[in-house]
Amino acid sequence: MIRAALLSGIAWLSLASPSDSATQVTSVDPLAVQDDDFARHRDPAEWRGLDVSRIEFREERAAWRLWRIENAGHRRGPLWFVPHDNENAGFEAGLEAVRKYGGTLIAVDAGIADDGARMNRAVDYGRPVDPNRNFDTALPGYARRILADLTPGMPIIALHTNARGFDTGESRCNKSDPPGSGVISIRYCDDMLRPSPSLGRAWPWDDDDTVAFATFRTSDNPSAAFCRDEMIAADFNVVQERVVESDRSLSNYAVLHGLDYLNFETLDRGDGADGLAEGRRRLVHIIDRALAMCAPKVKPVD
Repeated sequence: MIRAALLSGIAWLSLASPSDSATQVTSVDPLAVQDDDFARHRDPAEWRGLDVSRIEFREERAAWRLWRIENAGHRRGPLWFVPHDNENAGFEAGLEAVRKYGGTLIAVDAGIADDGARMNRAVDYGRPVDPNRNFDTALPGYARRILADLTPGMPIIALHTNARGFDTGESRCNKSDPPGSGVISIRYCDDMLRPSPSLGRAWPWDDDDTVAFATFRTSDNPSAAFCRDEMIAADFNVVQERVVESDRSLSNYAVLHGLDYLNFETLDRGDGADGLAEGRRRLVHIIDRALAMCAPKVKPVD
């Protein structure tokens, strides 16, 4: 199966068209940016070879700000995506990954209204917007800007952290576990999320909240999910996500548009130096393994 390469290429190229006149793109000095993510990285050596810009636009009821960090010497590489501004280990891992493998990192900044928040509160009315629940054909500008740097043949890699445990009231398995929140755990299951836990539980899979997502259409076999078989064979914690209709997440959007997509999650261990370092190490380790298995043309550039 060629994964409908030509058709999907045409589809995403139409989405990744050049930015329109309503988009403001400003080159910035990362050492001077007043933002919590950048404040953790004031060593000029960390930014050598990286071009950084701020992208601002409005769509429907929300104002958006994105940070675009491009490896200027190695533009051909994955599209790294950190949608939640409070998931700081995800930003740490994305910054290391774009230096190591090239490509472009897009990080959503909630700082227009509330820096370091999960949700975008810069809205004219209504509830705050989850940046990972805004990939909707009714709002094409958001997806177009996020995916503008996606190179044909390269994967999208989303990086997240999550709270410990899961909502046992919503799960169809392991309901006697200590109650938590959300659905991101290898011990959670329902009609859409099917876990394949690591058998050996070697680091970084010794943590139930460290998982890789493999997303597939409901009309397909789970093996159709990008990298799913390789990750299970390598004893990852793999959450197999069945998509019937889009929940407006990037994982759903990507599979419905034929884009190779990976989502890696790890437990949020806090914003102290040790917690961030451990989260970053786990995510980068997973990235290294997955790229070697499923995108071998993506090589370290340094």
